[in-house]
Amino acid sequence: MPQHASPLPPTLPSSLSFSPAPAPTSAELLDFVRRTAADRELVDSLPLDPEGRTWVRLDGPGGSEAWLIGWPPGTGTGWHDHAESLGAFATARGTLTENALAVRLPASGWKTLELADGLDRSRRLPEGAGRAFGHHHVHEVLNESTDTHAISVHAYHPPLPLIRRFSRTGAVLRLEQVERPEEWQ
Repeated sequence: MPQHASPLPPTLPSSLSFSPAPAPTSAELLDFVRRTAADRELVDSLPLDPEGRTWVRLDGPGGSEAWLIGWPPGTGTGWHDHAESLGAFATARGTLTENALAVRLPASGWKTLELADGLDRSRRLPEGAGRAFGHHHVHEVLNESTDTHAISVHAYHPPLPLIRRFSRTGAVLRLEQVERPEEWQ
């Protein structure tokens, strides 16, 4: 008895098939934050508070999470990382300082680390300057001005699953808190 093959299911023409957009690279995130930081109308629309940071969520490229953030004089983030997300930020107004560690920290399993010498990096980011970073990038961002607000644009992909916050005393870094998106959105 001859065997009959069952008919193949119909397929969509290749022009109609769905292909998810590729995730943005850190270079694409950096390009986005620089272009957005140059948008004077958007930057000027951010309400500024003399006492604390202000922020507005933006649509980032390729499903990334993006923010426009206002920094009163003398404010900063404290030491933190963005878990498995790539990121980029650019200064739209004023000058920000980024202090960072040139080391990738373990994703979990520790509370306190003693840092080796030579890991600290610091850079000033005046208006128009930006930088991209990879997974588990530990840093703090500061507006060291005593009299001028700063404004910046930030983007992360994938959207932030969590932020780990750290305290730092000399060479000792201590994990203090893990924040989930519902705590800052």
